[in-house]
Amino acid sequence: MSLDPVLSRIDADLPQALDRLMALLRIPSISTDPAYASECARAADWLAEDLRSIGFDAAPCPTPGHPMVMGKAGETGPNLLFYGHYDVQPVDPLSLWHRDPFDPAIEETPKGRVIRARGASDDKGQLMTFVEACRAWKAVHGTLPARITMFLEGEEESGSPSLVPFLRDNAQALGADIALICDTGLFDAQTPGIVTMLRGLLGEELTITGPSLDLHSGMYGGAAMNPIRVLARIIAALHDETGRVTVPGFYDGVPELPEEVARQWQGLGFDASAFLGEVGLSSPAGEQDRTALEMIWSRPTCEVNGISGGYEGAGFKTVLPSKASAKISFRLVGTQDPLKIREAFRAQVRAMLPPDCTVEFHDHGASPASQMAIDDPAFEKARQALSDEWPKPAAYVGCGGSIPVAGYFKDILGMDSMLIGFGRDDDAIHSPNEKYDVESFHKGIRSWARILAALAD
Repeated sequence: MSLDPVLSRIDADLPQALDRLMALLRIPSISTDPAYASECARAADWLAEDLRSIGFDAAPCPTPGHPMVMGKAGETGPNLLFYGHYDVQPVDPLSLWHRDPFDPAIEETPKGRVIRARGASDDKGQLMTFVEACRAWKAVHGTLPARITMFLEGEEESGSPSLVPFLRDNAQALGADIALICDTGLFDAQTPGIVTMLRGLLGEELTITGPSLDLHSGMYGGAAMNPIRVLARIIAALHDETGRVTVPGFYDGVPELPEEVARQWQGLGFDASAFLGEVGLSSPAGEQDRTALEMIWSRPTCEVNGISGGYEGAGFKTVLPSKASAKISFRLVGTQDPLKIREAFRAQVRAMLPPDCTVEFHDHGASPASQMAIDDPAFEKARQALSDEWPKPAAYVGCGGSIPVAGYFKDILGMDSMLIGFGRDDDAIHSPNEKYDVESFHKGIRSWARILAALAD
């Protein structure tokens, strides 16, 4: 099946595609707020009906929370699973929005035309790029170049409580050769990427207790152990002078970057000084023998996310606190085992406790990293297809954050994922005045059409 008429159809149909996206953006599908449960259901119904209009056997699937949308179409070619999510973040603070977040509009900006609305980039605009690519293939050829299963979630922005049970219950129906996930972004305005590394995440909260109550620092200072002092020593010992994490066994399972990927990253022209300069910094603070891009994408980290203890109000209070707490997160890579790291971290903390102090731990999740097998020919086909559409060649890139669904697809469904998205760093996802560039939407549709053609070849 020829690709060129499909691309021409996408170009001609762009105004109508934007209208369809606007209709979906008008639905306030905020998943975390029970008051919007009916709107989440309405968004699921809208998507199922739209998929049926282009030949998918599609329907909303009930869960204990918000519906999943599943649809199948295509009779030949590779078996592909596409994932996106239709739910969105809350819009607070509403006063900072320049317009109603659920009254979408095309705006002219100094950088070009943008779609302004909650969910425009995360993730309604992104998922509709794939739907519109399928629509164009159907309009031109009457069929799709692959067997496609659509899987659209309604709880991604509220922790995905129904996702794992749904995947387990529907593993056979969702089975495919590879998953396609559109919830990431471009490396820069001219360079697309395929995310092949996702860091895992381990969250730990610890509370050190010393005296049985807060004490007067004049009467007890020096004689009584101060839990903040203990906590500060524990935190300071988590890194050595070179920036490496000191938790025993922490680097077990951390791989070196493949040479081909390292060359691609070097060719991206990443400017660490400019990256840090945008937030008022100048010098990378992690492992001294690693580049900033490696630190963000392919190296593990240990970071303190919050500290509390003693008097934190206005003015001054000479108190020696009873308790001191910290929240600490570990970003993980390769085959690092989050549960082993949790136990090693806790053992290190316990070993540093002085007499009269105790510690309590509270965990905040533990998920391993995901690394895709880029020796699968599908990855190189998709990378070349993206390169054909954008000004600069596509690259295999990492992601500093965590996208748990990719790990679930690997563990539960037994498939790797290609994470391909067209968002930009200034899209303000989760923030007021979220936007999605019209160019990202248009070229995203064309990109997926090219990828489908390449994977079907």
